[in-house]
Amino acid sequence: MTSAALRSRAWKLLEMVTTPLLPADYLDLVSPLRAGADLRGRIEAVHPETPDAATIVIRPGKGWRGHVAGQYIRVGVDVDGVRLWRAYSVTSPTNRRDGRITITVKAIADGKVSNYLVRRARPGMMIQLDQATGEFVLPKAKPAKVLYLTAGSGITPAMGMLRDARLEDVVMVHSAPRQQDVIFRNDLHDLVADKNLQLKELHTDTDGMLDIARLDELVPDWAERETWACGPTGLLDAAEAHWAEHGIPERLHTERFRPTVVVVGDGGAVTFGTTGKTVDADGATPLLDVGEEAGVLMPSGCRMGICFGCSTPLKAGAVRDLRTGEITEAEPGVLVQTCVSAAAGPCELER
Repeated sequence: MTSAALRSRAWKLLEMVTTPLLPADYLDLVSPLRAGADLRGRIEAVHPETPDAATIVIRPGKGWRGHVAGQYIRVGVDVDGVRLWRAYSVTSPTNRRDGRITITVKAIADGKVSNYLVRRARPGMMIQLDQATGEFVLPKAKPAKVLYLTAGSGITPAMGMLRDARLEDVVMVHSAPRQQDVIFRNDLHDLVADKNLQLKELHTDTDGMLDIARLDELVPDWAERETWACGPTGLLDAAEAHWAEHGIPERLHTERFRPTVVVVGDGGAVTFGTTGKTVDADGATPLLDVGEEAGVLMPSGCRMGICFGCSTPLKAGAVRDLRTGEITEAEPGVLVQTCVSAAAGPCELER
C-alpha cells in the first residue's frame, strides 16, 4: 500500500473516532492559522487612533496571499452568537517585516462589527478573513503628481498607499469634524515634516463641508493630478460631477463605502435586480426556492451547499446561512450560495 493510501486510510479512521466532529476541527483548536485551514487571523494589538477609531493589528493565517496597497479585506467576527462580515481597507504597507497586517476601523452608530472591533477587540481573539481585493490602487507606473481627496474613515485606503510608496509630488485634502477626529493625524504630519506630503486639513465643525469648487484654491493644479477619492457619498458624487464637467473623469478614481446600516431580521423582501421582481420571503426558505417560485432563472447544482453552482452576487441587504446561522451582508464582490441561504431582512440578488 502506498504512503498516500495509508494516510488516507488513517484519516478516515480518525474521522470515525472523532465523529460528529472532524479531525480538522481539533486541528483548528490547536493551530487555527495553519496552512490549509479556513483563512483566519489572530488579533495581536489594538491601537486607539481617535475616540471612536482604532487600528487592529492582525497576524493572518498561512493561507494569506498578501495585498496591494489600497485594497480591502472582508473580516468576519462573531457578535452575540452571529457571524457578521464587514469590509475594511488594509492600512499597513505591503512589505511589513513581521508579516502582520492592519485594518483601521471607525465605530459608527448602530454598527455592530465596527463597535465590536473598536470597543471590545482584544489581543488573542480570532477573526475570519477573506483574501484582499479591490481596484482602488496605484498603477504600476506611478503618476508624477497625485491627489488624495478623503473624508472621515475614507482616509484608510489612502494611508495604506501613502505608507507603501513614496511618490514625488503628493497632496492630500482631508476633512473631519474636528482636529481630534482626524484618523492618523500624527502620521500625516510626520509625512509633512519629512516632505513626503502636502496636507490640506479641514475641520467641518468650523470650516463647513468641503465645497469641491474650493479645489481651485486648495490645490490649484488639481486637474493635472491623478486623484484617488474616498469618503461619504455626497463628496464622491460631487467629485465625479466636477471631474466630468472639466472633461477629465478618467483621472478620478473613487472608492465607495456602504452608506447605510443593513437591517437584519428574519425574512424580508427579496428583490431580483436583473428581472425587477420583488417577493416576500420567510427566514427559512432558501433563496434558490424563492427565486424559482417567482419565475426567476436561478443557477443551481447540488442544492446542498457543496458545488457552489448557485453562487450569486448579493447586491444589497443581508442573508443567513441556514446551516450555520452566519450572516452575510452585501459588499462589493460578495457571492452567496442561494441553495443554503435565506433572507435576513430586505435583500437584493443580481438575478
